[in-house]
Amino acid sequence: ELGRGIIHHLSKDGRVSFTEIASKLTVSEKTIRLRYKNLLDNGIIEVVGVVNPAAIGIKSGAIIQIKTASQRMMQVIEELKKFKEIRYITMTSGPYSLLVQVAVPNQEDITELLYKLNEIPFITEMNTIIQMDVFKNTFDYF
Repeated sequence: ELGRGIIHHLSKDGRVSFTEIASKLTVSEKTIRLRYKNLLDNGIIEVVGVVNPAAIGIKSGAIIQIKTASQRMMQVIEELKKFKEIRYITMTSGPYSLLVQVAVPNQEDITELLYKLNEIPFITEMNTIIQMDVFKNTFDYF
């Protein structure tokens, strides 16, 4: 429960002090510091800077559902990992075995990416969903 509390506060403000977290969770600063180190050491949390995509010119996005040839999904995944525009890859249930999320500066970049993806062997079908607007994007898991 303490770990969840720490994660909750850090996900709201990654720069919040251990002292402030300790105060809110009614434990000592040392307890927070030790638990934080434990969370890091065990790979439960990572410390990263989260970028506001629009602030750096990344203003367009798409979700692409992908069907692959039988027994070739892992090969397709390895090819997809090479694209910097693809920020998320997941295996899904249903007719499309893969789903990728794309973030690029403009709509033309989505089109260019689709041409490149179309050249990947073993992709048999794609369904592209253009993101028009984002209303929630959070890292708060608790």
